[in-house]
Amino acid sequence: MDIIEAHVALPVVGVAAGIVLGFVARLNRFCTLSALERYWYSGDATGLRTWVLAATVAMLATQGLAATGLADIRDSFYLRSYLGLTGAIFGGLMFGFGMAMVGTCAFGAVIRLGGGSLRSLVVLLTLGLAAISTQRGLMGQVRVVLVDNLALDMTAAGGQSIPGLISRLLEVDATLAVVVLLGGGLLAWIFADPAFRRRWAAIGTGTAVGLVIAFGWAATTYFSTISFEPVQIEAGSFSVPVGDVIMHVITYTGTVPDYGTGLVVGAVIGAGLAAWYRNDARWEACDDARELSRHLAGGALMGIGGVFAMGCTIGQGVTGFSTLAISSPIAFASILLGARLGLSWMVEGSVWSMFRGRQSGHGPAE
Repeated sequence: MDIIEAHVALPVVGVAAGIVLGFVARLNRFCTLSALERYWYSGDATGLRTWVLAATVAMLATQGLAATGLADIRDSFYLRSYLGLTGAIFGGLMFGFGMAMVGTCAFGAVIRLGGGSLRSLVVLLTLGLAAISTQRGLMGQVRVVLVDNLALDMTAAGGQSIPGLISRLLEVDATLAVVVLLGGGLLAWIFADPAFRRRWAAIGTGTAVGLVIAFGWAATTYFSTISFEPVQIEAGSFSVPVGDVIMHVITYTGTVPDYGTGLVVGAVIGAGLAAWYRNDARWEACDDARELSRHLAGGALMGIGGVFAMGCTIGQGVTGFSTLAISSPIAFASILLGARLGLSWMVEGSVWSMFRGRQSGHGPAE
């Protein structure tokens, strides 16, 4: 494979991986916010266990690929020396609150778009433009002040890798022990529920999502070794890549889309195929101006928050976690808190109701 073929093949591989991801997620209704809402409001942990399984499989597979040299996650931006703590916290809160306003996360909006949701199209356009502005536009100046300038230098500690930090503290390589203990503990919790052990569709969905993320690390690592063009080592995120898709559609710079943009496009295609297979594709639009404004605001919060936190529910919750970066649990915990506050406001009428233990009969997100 020559240089030109390698450079062009990368987004094609991303599209293929995205088709698998989108098809599986749409077919089995893999949705972060729905999983959280069902757990918080009805005590149903099935969706949450499926989601945690995806993150666990991604972590175990990625760490295995890294150990064998098939994936070089050290070059990913999750493990860079500077920890944007303020971005992980405040960006996560913004993203979580925004997805509660919208009713799904960025990845969920991509999946819904594949089924004909024009509401999701509005969300993704807003999210993508906000993400691009925050990464390299006017909002980027705010990001520099609030996140970049306040980032903690982790060089002396050996970087952001959790196994690396523990290994440095113990003065012995503890990577394998951390991976085994963490992975084993999570798998034990996931399969502790006898009912979940019989849900083969949920188990297959979580496993497939996790393997697609791990595949992304291996694919971008491979192409980085055979191409003279710079290749970003990545695996899956749905904040900045959504903005990149928009930029490729409306502008021509001569640059070839990367793996991330291919993954977003493929996810829409895969979700569309699943919607066609299930015969549940239909056009959906906002009911009124109030709903439209809520989707616009939620999309903007997710776009800005996703860049501040360096990822979304998939980008930090699954992909970031697969690298065992210290920013991942911080950002994802902030996303969870933001989502809980947002749901309290949307469902129960006040962000403070969650602290008073109030419950609502509102049903879970679609």
